[in-house]
Amino acid sequence: MVLWGGRFSEPTDEQLRALNDSIGFDRRMYRQDITGSMAYARAIAQAGIITTAEAEAITDGLKQVMAEFDGGMFEIKPGDEDIHTAVERRLTELVGAVGGKLHTGRSRNDQVATDFRLWVLDAAAEVDGLLAGLQIALIAQAENHRFTLMPGYTHLQPAQPITAAHWLLSFFWMLARDRDRLAETRRRTSVCPLGSGALAGTPFAVDRAALAQELGFADVSPNSLDAVSDRDFAAEFLFALALMGAHLSRLAEDLILYSNPRFGFITLDDRYSTGSSLMPQKRNADPMELARGKAGRLIGDLTGLLAVLKGLPSTYNKDLQEDKEAVFDAFDTANRLLPVVTAVIGTLRLNPEAMRAALTEDMLATDLADYLVARGLPFRQAHHIVGQVVQEAARQQAALSALPLETLKGFSDLFDAEVIKVFDFDAAVARRKAVGGTAPEAVLEQIKAAKARVGERV
Repeated sequence: MVLWGGRFSEPTDEQLRALNDSIGFDRRMYRQDITGSMAYARAIAQAGIITTAEAEAITDGLKQVMAEFDGGMFEIKPGDEDIHTAVERRLTELVGAVGGKLHTGRSRNDQVATDFRLWVLDAAAEVDGLLAGLQIALIAQAENHRFTLMPGYTHLQPAQPITAAHWLLSFFWMLARDRDRLAETRRRTSVCPLGSGALAGTPFAVDRAALAQELGFADVSPNSLDAVSDRDFAAEFLFALALMGAHLSRLAEDLILYSNPRFGFITLDDRYSTGSSLMPQKRNADPMELARGKAGRLIGDLTGLLAVLKGLPSTYNKDLQEDKEAVFDAFDTANRLLPVVTAVIGTLRLNPEAMRAALTEDMLATDLADYLVARGLPFRQAHHIVGQVVQEAARQQAALSALPLETLKGFSDLFDAEVIKVFDFDAAVARRKAVGGTAPEAVLEQIKAAKARVGERV
């Protein structure tokens, strides 16, 4: 069934048809297409374009088409160029010529824009739910490790002691921003383009506001030229997933490093580790390596769509057919990846002894500078003095706490016997109890805030 053949005297070339047809991938929007068509049938009936009986016949036919898709019985036939053509072809087979009235005042341009927005709204909600599950797994692990100390790193160099819970929760807040972005994407996606026609709007008295409300949209597109070509929502969805992928990649990198025996901070469950075909001893963090690699795929989906959009003239162009495969691929990638990452976190075993054993007293150098600051020395001078102390300890191959008090006094008279209290990792961590800090006290408040945040969206 060709929707536009009257103008042409020869059929479409088969090679062009193979290039042009999108039914192979856009059929997954069948539910949105049929839902939109049922709403549109009722809208044009209310506008007096078709009768109520005709609208009911069309709606009943569309319900049968939906059932065929749901049951895996729908048969794609030659000439089904896209999901819209396929649905209308089957509808007409079921209800007769009245099926041809459904498209009155409607173009595939506003139809596909509507379908795609509905699909992205559903997809974004699904990804949001998966992210919530990962957040819950991070909270659960964090609750068990408020007092577990580990090295914190900057530049991948040992920096200061932190709690393992604080490290885990850092990824919670990255995911919280990802969920915020998805919520904002859904808000801007929830604009109904149906009724915009091909580009100039509909000449019929269709109540677009009522149509939008029936379909669950929050608003109606204000400009028909923009409405049929706007794919900002698709790009925003891809951006949200690409940045989510970057966050998952950062989590993956930490887990890969920390599961290395040189660190030994964590152990991945056997179900989420792999081995080597040659080396029997290997435990590979393959799921996390895949998470790291999938980030590149998600970024590629985003940049591919932006490249398509950047040179288009106004209104609809066939280039926009390239929007869906990128979005579908990104969604499928997230849908496969997130449950595995969530399971990895949920089954992860932290090794507190190895974490604490990796702490070294030079990580308390800032605390030593703060000790001098508390005795009236400007921080910049204290920083310089402690740098000299660290250098001396390195020269002697000794821990900071092993340096005699006389040696310390050689750098500053402000050092006294109380200095030994600085070299306590638990006390150093506990002092950082300001909001957002790593102290167990502050982390407890952070966990409460995290639970409240997840509760808002689940």
